Amino acid sequence: MLNISRLTTFETMDDEPFEKVNEAVVFLKSNGFENAVAGIILGTGLSGFIKEITIEKEISYSDIPHFPVSTVESHAGKLIYGKVGNHKVIAMQGRFHYYEGYSLQQIIFPVRVLKMLGIKYLLVSNAAGAINLDFKKGELMLITDHINLLPENPLAGKNDERFGTRFPDMSAPYDKTINQELRSIAQKENIKLYEGIYAAVPGPNLETRAEYRYLEKIGADAVGMSTVPEAIAAGHLKLPCAAVSVLTDECDPDNLKVVDIKEIIEVAGKAEVKLSRLFKKLVAQL
Repeated sequence: MLNISRLTTFETMDDEPFEKVNEAVVFLKSNGFENAVAGIILGTGLSGFIKEITIEKEISYSDIPHFPVSTVESHAGKLIYGKVGNHKVIAMQGRFHYYEGYSLQQIIFPVRVLKMLGIKYLLVSNAAGAINLDFKKGELMLITDHINLLPENPLAGKNDERFGTRFPDMSAPYDKTINQELRSIAQKENIKLYEGIYAAVPGPNLETRAEYRYLEKIGADAVGMSTVPEAIAAGHLKLPCAAVSVLTDECDPDNLKVVDIKEIIEVAGKAEVKLSRLFKKLVAQL
């Protein structure tokens, strides 16, 4: 079990991952990153939510000890601290991906930092392709479960009980209570919100026709290159997590069109208005 009292007193042992997380936490606390209710990870083309935050502090990833640095052009690479309504939040303006050359342990590093900074909830967004042909691009999908097709697991290696148990349960990686809140908000705000299973693949290439058919057969409703490592880390930390995909393209193997990343970012940018409204209302209710 995660021992919160030990985490918040920053006791350390000789285990390097914990020490590195601890150093980042001490640095961020010294810069005022404290007492946030939620941590928010913003995906490709989805940084517009920052406009909903009354920003008090921001810091580049490159200035945070041991923090990875985003290499994707559409990811700003800043940690943002401020208020949404009456609640403090910490937002990651840009995330990290396996295809950038990072290990999955590096990818989940920020989730562990956010947890040790005291957040109570983790909200994640991503851009994804719609495998389910009933789903249309430009709309949102609430992730209810996932399929991990990445070639490794972020929890592989020696386990540190201060982060979580050796064999964390993943029967419900996305918090049912938060998901119900998101459903209710979407209904009240007249936001179309599909629900489905997200498959995480390594990337960076998009999928072939045969791969899209395979993903459909194994039960995926959408496919992307992120989110699952962070959700696994949240489960390990017993940190309630919810995730929403912005569907940026329709992956019909029988009518597959060439997709340009600029088009994906453009679609994500237009749809993020709905995502921002959804997250803003949710934060107010946490």
